[in-house]
Amino acid sequence: MRLYQQLILFMLAATVLPLAAVGFMLLSRAEAELTERIVSEQRVLAEATAESVSVELMKTVDALARSAELFNWESITPEEFQGGLQLLYGQSPAVSAVLHLDAQGNPRGTPVFQQFGEGEHPGFDPSATLALAQAVPVQSLRRGNKGQAALGRVYAHAPSGRAAVAVAVKLADGEDSPFALAEVVFSDLEALLARRAGGKPGQLELVDSSAGRILASSLPERRLQSLEAPLAARLVSDDAQVRSFRLDAPAMRVSAARVPKVPGFEVVVAVDEGVALAPVRAMRRTVLVSIGGAFAVLLGLGALYTRRLNRRLSEVVAGAEAFSRGELERRVTVQGDDELSDLAATFNRMGSELESARARMLRWNDELKARVDEATAELKAAQAQLLEAHKLAAVGQLGAGVAHEINNPLAGILGNTQLLMLDRDEKDPDFDTLRKIELSAKRCKEITQNLLRFSQQRAKPELRSVDLNAVIRDALTLTENQMTGEGIVLSTELVCPPVRVKADPGHLSQVVLALLSNARTAMLKTPTKRLTLRTGERDGRGFLEVEDTGKGIAPEHRSRIFEPFFTTKDVWSNVGLGLSVAWRVVSEAGGSIELRTEVGQGTCFTVWLPKA
Repeated sequence: MRLYQQLILFMLAATVLPLAAVGFMLLSRAEAELTERIVSEQRVLAEATAESVSVELMKTVDALARSAELFNWESITPEEFQGGLQLLYGQSPAVSAVLHLDAQGNPRGTPVFQQFGEGEHPGFDPSATLALAQAVPVQSLRRGNKGQAALGRVYAHAPSGRAAVAVAVKLADGEDSPFALAEVVFSDLEALLARRAGGKPGQLELVDSSAGRILASSLPERRLQSLEAPLAARLVSDDAQVRSFRLDAPAMRVSAARVPKVPGFEVVVAVDEGVALAPVRAMRRTVLVSIGGAFAVLLGLGALYTRRLNRRLSEVVAGAEAFSRGELERRVTVQGDDELSDLAATFNRMGSELESARARMLRWNDELKARVDEATAELKAAQAQLLEAHKLAAVGQLGAGVAHEINNPLAGILGNTQLLMLDRDEKDPDFDTLRKIELSAKRCKEITQNLLRFSQQRAKPELRSVDLNAVIRDALTLTENQMTGEGIVLSTELVCPPVRVKADPGHLSQVVLALLSNARTAMLKTPTKRLTLRTGERDGRGFLEVEDTGKGIAPEHRSRIFEPFFTTKDVWSNVGLGLSVAWRVVSEAGGSIELRTEVGQGTCFTVWLPKA
């Protein structure tokens, strides 16, 4: 296949066909979006118009009902009775006549009306009085109350040719009470539909779906006509309040909304699909013509371009054949500033490019080696952490064994010492010595218990509602005298009402005592000794803070303060297990411990716990 033919196929495949595909895809999308917008606008228009029709119609019915309640119709004179009918007649310009009916639905007297064309009310033919009286079966309303209204069937209003409906209003309580019957013509509703349609294509209509008839329309010639059979069937089969659908014959887009408070009445918005989508279909024809013209222009330009291209390619082919024969001193010269000239320059740079490729490969090897070394270092660090964890576990097991071995003889020492103290008076010179032995034994017992608490699996804590303020006060009863004797100023800022958190009260007391002990030890050699305890709540959690003015914690030690057996105290005590046990207790309760410290200024521990 010649280059010209390949170029034509390429242009067809690369430009014309994608352009056509994209164009038709965009047109299809535009058609879908236009259809969706039409349907959306139709639904909004149908629903809003249905609401307006309900308001307009029920406004007339409610006005008639309210006016009927103003009179005592059974005790007024005939002239006043006729004046009351005149008042009902004037409630709406859509009322063409008002008729007095007895309890059996028989007309009494002459109706209130005006001749066709004499005023703002629709005209009325007096010969239609009997037909109007039979438009509503008032016998069904005899048990109703005064002012109760009911709509009758829809029929054609003789003088105007519009749809009309009869409205019966009961004038008094009791089964033998009279009625007022008003004929309401849909002239105002047709004007409303015409305003809502606004001259747009299609029609906006009020229909009786049960009877399959158009009651009012934005197109006057369609009033009181039968609905198209497919549309009538679709309206009856779908009972949704608002729905949109497409009819195939005729091709139409339809949206319908039921009129609130008026059973059987629906507002239908319909537009011919061809008229609605005419702009998109005209654009599709324009795109087809444009694509055909573009293809013809491409054929002509392709022929001219390939002739020039063949001439320049022959020079490149000659240079390539010289390279194949080993004539590396040969240089390809192609005039211009395009891909062919770039190809010629590529032949000339071939040697240097090979060297650059080898350099890049060596650099990639060096980078790969560096990444391997980095990964190896990370693995070694992880292994070191694992070894530290094993060492910590081994120390814990050792501590547990030592504690178990010490506890038994320690219990004997403590018991015998207490027995000796019982046999001696406090004035005995050996009593103070025995007391010191007892205190030392208790101290050793406390250390072994801490070792056991850290190294052994703890029983599941008993979590319940705990008053943080009460825990603080209990802890201060054990340590307040000692701290006051050492010159420490205690300050408590306990929130009121107290915060209740979910924790084990005994374990939480150990946490507070451990934090108080650390704070007291940190302030032994500081000039300012002030200890502040706070409680509060924030973000759905309770907290307690222990803040001191001690020596603070050095940055290199902050990451290790919760490790077992690690301590920075100047005076050895408790083998460095206080914060480790505190951390474990708070973690078991679902909380956390935060640290804020500055060397030489003091330290603040904040214990966060979930609220009960």
